[in-house]
Amino acid sequence: MRADSDPIRITRGRGGEVEVDGAFDSFAADVLRRAGFLFEPSLRGHWIRLPFDMGEVWENEHATWAAEMLSAARYRVDLDPSLRTPPSDAVPTTTSRLTRTAMTAQPPPFTAARRPRH
Repeated sequence: MRADSDPIRITRGRGGEVEVDGAFDSFAADVLRRAGFLFEPSLRGHWIRLPFDMGEVWENEHATWAAEMLSAARYRVDLDPSLRTPPSDAVPTTTSRLTRTAMTAQPPPFTAARRPRH
């Protein structure tokens, strides 16, 4: 996407829904789908929105995540300030299936097998 093109806007609509507007290509559409946005056919093309009734925290996490991914891919993104969440993880906690494990210090290999020299 060129720097002088229209930005991708992620806003909360009048009805409370989080929606996307602006110029985007197929890669940006894939990023939005990955972030949980739905593409609904409409008279103007597609209505791009997050699912309804998931709660504001969930919506804010996914909107922020989408904006961060699009920005990392060098798209111009306008994210409604009411949708911003403080930085925590790269992936929203509700969709992440990875668990964090504790890092423990372990001896280097073969150290335990060594015998003292005589």
